[in-house]
Amino acid sequence: AGPLHGLANQECLRWLKETQKNLGGKEPTVDILTQYAKDTLASGKVIPGFGHGVLRKTDPRYVILRDFAKEHLPEDKLFKLANVCYEAIPPVLQATGKVKNPWPNVDALSGTCMQYYGLKQEDYYTVVFAVSRSLGCMANLVWSRMMGLPIERPKSMDLEALEKAAKGK
Repeated sequence: AGPLHGLANQECLRWLKETQKNLGGKEPTVDILTQYAKDTLASGKVIPGFGHGVLRKTDPRYVILRDFAKEHLPEDKLFKLANVCYEAIPPVLQATGKVKNPWPNVDALSGTCMQYYGLKQEDYYTVVFAVSRSLGCMANLVWSRMMGLPIERPKSMDLEALEKAAKGK
């Protein structure tokens, strides 16, 4: 846990709120956010929610969450800001030459969605993260026991391999 992992969605939400405050009511645009991102990095700060320790492209969970938010909360001010960040920040991070993955991860948007739907106590965001991770582990355990397999890491056996094993092929 920590601000780069278990507290990441909280840090992203806080960063978005601070950015929104610093914009002083201006409508976020790619040009404004590009300069804001450059200024943030120049001041020695990081931009939370961008990059991932393993992924080298936009986090697919982020893509799903962004599509959901576009449909269900398109007028939410924090979502609008986060959406502009998606366009503005990756090129800024790429230009530094230091970032392997400049694309957003799920944390860049999950806190915004949780707040929109009424979970305003940010200290519980890590609990929600842990519960979702636990559900994935439990599903994996059920498959392992059903198939008579050892416990597997999710990337070591995909759904197609499980289906083949279940059919005896």
